[in-house]
Amino acid sequence: MKRFLVLVIAAWVVTACTAVDQRPGGVEPGKDRFVPFAEFLNIVRSARFEDYKGRSGIRVESPQAFEDMRTHILYMYEGVKQVSSFIHDGAYADCIAMESQPSVRHLGIRKIAEPPSSSSLVRGGGEREPGEVKYIDSLLKLGLKDRFGNPIACSSGTIPMQRITLETLARFRTLRDFLSKNPVGLGRPHLDGKEPEFRPDWEATHLHAYGSQTVDNYGGNSWLNLWNPSGDFSLSQQWYTGGTGSSNQTVEGGWQVLPDKYNTGNAVLFIYWTADNYQSKGCYNLDCTGFVQTNSHWYLGGPWDHYSSTGGTQWGFELQWKLFSGNWWLFLRGPGDYEAVGYYPTSLYSGGQLAKRATSIIYGGEVARKTGDTWPQMGSGRACPPAIRSIMSRRLRAAAGAPISSSAAPARRPAISGGVSLHEVYRGQDWGQSCVHVLLCSWVHPDAQAIPFRRPSNGTPRD
Repeated sequence: MKRFLVLVIAAWVVTACTAVDQRPGGVEPGKDRFVPFAEFLNIVRSARFEDYKGRSGIRVESPQAFEDMRTHILYMYEGVKQVSSFIHDGAYADCIAMESQPSVRHLGIRKIAEPPSSSSLVRGGGEREPGEVKYIDSLLKLGLKDRFGNPIACSSGTIPMQRITLETLARFRTLRDFLSKNPVGLGRPHLDGKEPEFRPDWEATHLHAYGSQTVDNYGGNSWLNLWNPSGDFSLSQQWYTGGTGSSNQTVEGGWQVLPDKYNTGNAVLFIYWTADNYQSKGCYNLDCTGFVQTNSHWYLGGPWDHYSSTGGTQWGFELQWKLFSGNWWLFLRGPGDYEAVGYYPTSLYSGGQLAKRATSIIYGGEVARKTGDTWPQMGSGRACPPAIRSIMSRRLRAAAGAPISSSAAPARRPAISGGVSLHEVYRGQDWGQSCVHVLLCSWVHPDAQAIPFRRPSNGTPRD
């Protein structure tokens, strides 16, 4: 009899534990076990708004908003062929067959494009924070395993796709809020390419520090010093833009801190696009149909294993955008050669300016806060030393037809993002430099005599 009671109690405990872990209604399990891909999809299919409402950190505003999120996830994973999965720094990633990725299927791409060759005028260089300079490599190349023994790597023919979970989406009010560059409550980006400065933008919760140049271009290359600032939102990036008002279009990339989105306070690799001035067309990484990834080793939305420190090793990477044969190609460079990561088809821009070329180059940083009087750090969190400001003032000089504008941080504002790093922008005849936080050179219009492009009949540059 005692043995029977023990068995009954044991069975009840197991059942109860399973119920708590699974949570009826589809709420995702805790962190004590690995959630396989198939189970994740089943959780999404059975999820209900009531199971999430009232939980800590959940902000989804209504049952309809929740249903929009659930539908979006199922749409994105429809037809996806998962090969393996891993978890790192609070986020799941699934290695999926390249041909089954959402952008290939939903954009009706029959053949994934071949990349152009990479090129750059510079590698690293420029005045920076004192310390040894090292190129950071992708986390997926380091032979690591997660705490469940899964390799943090994707095999050839697959790509890493950060898992889009309801746990993450429900921290935002709506699906559009999740896909936006800056969620509601963190301010909205506004880049007009005029008189850039460190100032409040559309909302008092958002600040920029950036330099810009108005020039026809087909992309560019930049060194980004990889810092790990704290706060609600902080980034270091480059923008290539075209159009005005609601027709403003961008292709963007860099590193970013956004804990609500990435489930980590560490800086991660990101890209972004918009076709309508950040209104309804565009998203980060692989969160919606848009970017076609072709590389197994670079993890969009993923962190790194090292970050720069003041006076210590300066870690960084090069990021390059290049318009080629109707696609905006992304290249990344760690310790080795450039690697093509993937592309945005220009069809995303519906015949707008970025379907032809960009007309403005912007580079710098952004910070945003939810509440309070404390701004997040930008980059190193330190202003440029006087010696570097002197270098900046000597080198910032106008070039015929294409001046570059920049700014330092006014008093009582957050410090400039990169500390002592420099931008470099090719303006047709010489280089311009500004003290912000990346090293950047741009391919300008062939008529400006920048990099010797051969101009094909469709107006798109080729090597």
